[in-house]
Amino acid sequence: MPSSASSPPPSRSPWRALRHRGMRWWSLANFVSNAGTWMQLTVQNLLVLQITGSAAATGLSMSVQAAPALLISVFGGAAVDRWPRRVTAAVSQALLGSIAFTTAVLVALDRLDMTSLMVLAAVTGVIATVDGPACALLGNDLVPAADLPSAIGVGALVHQAGRLTGAALAGVAVGFLGTAAAYAANGVSFVFVASVIPFLRPVRGAAARAGAGGKPSRRPAAGPGLSVREGLAFFARRPRLLALAGVTGISAVFGRNYQLTLAVLVTGPLAGGAGSFGTVSTVLAAGGIVGAVLGARLRRPSVRLVGALAAAGGLLQMVAGVAPSMAVLLVMVLPMAVVESVSDTAATAVLQTDPPARLRGRVLGVWSSVGTVWSLGGPPALGLLMELAGARGALVTGGLLIAAAIGAGHLLRGRRGPVPVPVRADTVEAPARPVLTPAA
Repeated sequence: MPSSASSPPPSRSPWRALRHRGMRWWSLANFVSNAGTWMQLTVQNLLVLQITGSAAATGLSMSVQAAPALLISVFGGAAVDRWPRRVTAAVSQALLGSIAFTTAVLVALDRLDMTSLMVLAAVTGVIATVDGPACALLGNDLVPAADLPSAIGVGALVHQAGRLTGAALAGVAVGFLGTAAAYAANGVSFVFVASVIPFLRPVRGAAARAGAGGKPSRRPAAGPGLSVREGLAFFARRPRLLALAGVTGISAVFGRNYQLTLAVLVTGPLAGGAGSFGTVSTVLAAGGIVGAVLGARLRRPSVRLVGALAAAGGLLQMVAGVAPSMAVLLVMVLPMAVVESVSDTAATAVLQTDPPARLRGRVLGVWSSVGTVWSLGGPPALGLLMELAGARGALVTGGLLIAAAIGAGHLLRGRRGPVPVPVRADTVEAPARPVLTPAA
């Protein structure tokens, strides 16, 4: 009997990524970082309102921090492709920690004004354009390719756990120590991540690809091989990435913003209150957790799977839009959240599997810029749609657009036939690893 016949089947456990020591430490670092971030976010908007008395100023501070991701993420990704990975991630985390500590001091001394707030937000955004892909690609090396969906699913669960813990600790910390304590705690979380990074070790095979110092390749430190243009060209010429961007983009604009659409639906046509929407939010969170566990069981995610899940989510959204009661809405909300979470896991796995190792930083940079467009443009577009069609009309129309666009794309691809994709040597030698980035 061939030896392969006696080998055990590959594990489908959603927790299989945690078999690797580095991933266990990285997950702990992510939990601490997310808890610190949500401690800060819990009080940050209130602090801006306290300083300025303007809701518009709160939105402006968020936009200022997001603007660098829109404009220079591809340059940050190119820097990550060029510099030693672990050093880059540790330094960026330490810099983000110093900004959090600086803000804490200014708050404690009552010296934080709108100008300094905007400057700190802009600097944070610039550093994050390097920190995001650096930490993501560092996490990539901690598990083999077969455990990629598991690592992404574990990361989603860690994010939710950190969010709940941070929000709870924020109230305690602010109540006993003041608002500055939330910023100081976030600074400590960055320092913790920076202190863990030097002790992380890649799995077998990743070290040979990345180099002893954590460099993505042995290419020269400058030159056309590391140009920003090369990353943009790869993304623009890769049908799988373009299809993934299209599916994710239309879903982000016309779906997924459930905290907005469902809030209007519950408090409007369904005549519910804050308590009813709190129940809906709880079901959404529970569905996200279930979806993360199911997504972690995936072994071969694909763009086709992402599209099918997005289309299913659009159809579920349409049914939710015509729900006659809260009970029916809650029944629909759970599978909506599950489908969204599994789709996110599959999309992240595809994104990390497709690019060759030497281009992954720049591809993540391009993806960050595109994603920022969705996050900034989606809520206003959806808000306008709700103004024109109401909450029910926005949910139904949005779901119909999502399902129709994905269906049309599938039919067009079927008529043209599959697009041949050349196999690159560096893609074969460097299997993909997960996006696992401590929250900035």
